Formats: sequence, C-alpha cells, structure tokens
Amino acid sequence: MKTTIAEVHKYVGQEVTIGAWLANKRSSGKIAFLQLRDGTGFIQGVVEKAQVSEDVFQSAKSITQESSLYVTGVVREDNRSPFGYELSVTNIELIHMAVDYPITPKEHGIEFLMDHRHLWLRSKRQHAIMKIRNEVIRATYEFFNENGFVKVDPPILTGSAPEGTTELFHTKYFDEDAYLSQSGQLYMEAAAMALGKVFSFGPTFRAEKSKTRRHLIEFWMIEPEMAFYQFEDNLQVQEQYVSHIVQSVLKNCQLELKTLGRDTSKLENVKPPFARITYDEAIQLLHEKGFNDIQWGDDFGAPHETAIAESFDKPVFITHYPTTLKPFYMQPDPNRPEVVLCADLIAPEGYGEIIGGSERIHDYDLLKQRLEEHQLSLDAYKWYLELRQYGSVPHSGFGLGLERTIAWICGVEHVRETIPFPRLLNRLYP
Repeated sequence: MKTTIAEVHKYVGQEVTIGAWLANKRSSGKIAFLQLRDGTGFIQGVVEKAQVSEDVFQSAKSITQESSLYVTGVVREDNRSPFGYELSVTNIELIHMAVDYPITPKEHGIEFLMDHRHLWLRSKRQHAIMKIRNEVIRATYEFFNENGFVKVDPPILTGSAPEGTTELFHTKYFDEDAYLSQSGQLYMEAAAMALGKVFSFGPTFRAEKSKTRRHLIEFWMIEPEMAFYQFEDNLQVQEQYVSHIVQSVLKNCQLELKTLGRDTSKLENVKPPFARITYDEAIQLLHEKGFNDIQWGDDFGAPHETAIAESFDKPVFITHYPTTLKPFYMQPDPNRPEVVLCADLIAPEGYGEIIGGSERIHDYDLLKQRLEEHQLSLDAYKWYLELRQYGSVPHSGFGLGLERTIAWICGVEHVRETIPFPRLLNRLYP
C-alpha cells in the first residue's frame, strides 16, 4: 500500500510503502534509525538487522543525507514521537544517492542558509514555517469567503504610486513608465465600488535598502476594501480576521508550532477585542517609558513599537496618526483634521506593525486638494478621482503583511525565513 507520512495513521499495524528523502540518520550496532520526510511530514523508520536482509541493513547504514528512496515498513504507534507513529522498516529501495549535501546537521549562519534556500526549505524548521504559512493563507480565504468578500486581482505593473513615494521599482510598459506594485489598494477601492466587499492577495514591492530583520523588498499582502464601512467598522474586521488566522493555526498546526518551540500561550489570547490607544496616548506612554527622542509629529521606529506592544498581551491598535505622517488618501478626523482616521495594528513580542489601514477620503474636492498638496499628477489619478464623482460612499480598507504576520505567529526571529524563495535583493540586506 503506497501512502504518505501524513496518512500513515490510517494504516496502523499494516505494511505501507512511502516515497521519501533521508533527512538524517543514526545507527547503533544492530539497529539504524532513519529520519524520513516526504513533504507531508517527518517520521522515523527503524531498521533492525535481525528483521531485514543483510542488503537492506547495509543500505540503511550506507545511505546518505537527502538521498531519495522507497521505504516499506509496518506502521506502529509511538507515544515518544512528536508525530505519534514510526515505521518498522522491512525494505529499502534506493532511488538516488545524494553526495556531499551542503546543509549538515550542525549550526549554519543565516547568510549560508539564504545562499542555499532552495535546499534549506527541506529542513524540519522550514517545513513547519511553510505549513503554518499555508494554514494562514487557507484561513484567509476561509474568513473572507465566509464574510461575503469577493477576491479581485489588481495589476502588478502600475502607472502610479498608491503611497505617493519614490521607493518604487521602475520599468517601461512599452513607451510608458510603469512600476512594480507597492499596493493594490487604489484598484481595490474601484472594485469595492462595484462589488461592495473585496480582497486581494498578491506580491508587493518596496525599492528601499532596508537593513532590518523586519523588512523585505518583496512580500505578499492581503488587502480588503469595503464600501459603506467607516473607521470603527474597519477595526472590527481587522481584529476578527487576525483572530481567525491565529486560532486556525493553533487548531491545525500544533505539531508545527511544537517543532518551532513556539510558546502558544502567547497566541491563545489573540481574540477580539484588541486594545486601542491613540497616537497622542502612545507618545505619552513612550515618554513615561523614558523615550525622550520622540515628539508629536514623529513616526515610530521599531524600539517605540516594541515598547508600546509590551504594555499589552495581544495586538494593539494605534489610531489617529498626524495627517502629515500618512498617505494622501486617508480621511481626516472631522473633529480634528490634523489627524486621520487610521490605525496601525502592532503585534506583540516586538514584531511591529502587521496591518496598516484607514477610512478613505470619499469627498471629491478634499481628495483633489490632498493630491495637489502631495504634488501628485491629477491626470495620473484621474480615474481614482472619478470614483468620488459617481456615487461616492464612505469606505475603508487595510493591508496585512503576510510574512511579518507569519514571523510573529511562528515566533521566528528573521522574517526572511517565512518566504519560500526570496529574491537576491532581499538577501543582500540582512
């Protein structure tokens, strides 16, 4: 019976065959322990000399790390194994013998591992992170589909910058200037005016040479936009969504979290409502904590966000940032126009901002004024202004950075561990 490691629980006491790679091994006299992986999971294969032919036993002792093979054996329950099962091996069929596999069972630096990312993905740690990443993506689709959102795919090549910055990758679209997308938000606003509640999930790019462990040149974003949703409605969707993906990981990825050594007690409390403090209150809190380097009107850096997060046991919203710190499209507070109806969601444990969102400006004249203040081309944003000419409504949205969110859920230090294949530029700025 051919099966996978993930399915062996169905065949306890039966003989099965698994196509696998040898992740590691150890042997002692008349017994060999093979650590096997097949992409669905990891299992130990036990080869006893007295129970197999001499050829099979010698094969078990000579086979090298990351060689591929078919392993046949009887499935046994094993409470000592994190997986709960092991394989009593009866036969080994070598497919390909690997020679001098570069990632050995010892400590390797992050630079070395990034140079060998195509192979590093095979490790138990990377396997756990990718399985959790997959669960976050699955739970994302589940949440938005169950709540009436329609998935829309905005373009990756765009003609303008949603954030109004110069940190964009430039290219040519035939005879016109084009840029790798910094965000799909503006296009999602157009989609929300047609479909009500929409979300996108795709790659975004930042042409900045960040040298922190938090930032990537290329990352994936989930960006919902919602017609008729105002500031408070937006915050409620965010905390419901984040809670949903965290609880889904806790439910479906216990083995992976254990592999990573994640303290799950820090995730179990991630349920609505989340704490909320204004930018003003955050400045006051930082001053009380001894941060005299920050004044009203300054943006927060990583140490500031970490200090704020330490005051709460789950994610916290920082709301009502100064208008001067935020992009042109954010709705000013009608009672206090020097701040905008926005919020950054800060993850606990020093992982920083995982969501940025706001109510969007829905008044044509105000949006035009803001574009002019930011010295942005009215012609380039003509279509965006037209959304405010034909049935404009209050609307809101946000963007969640997938990789940083996964880094927080997994409890890993380096955000680059959370992406399957980072581009060369990502690796150049560790």
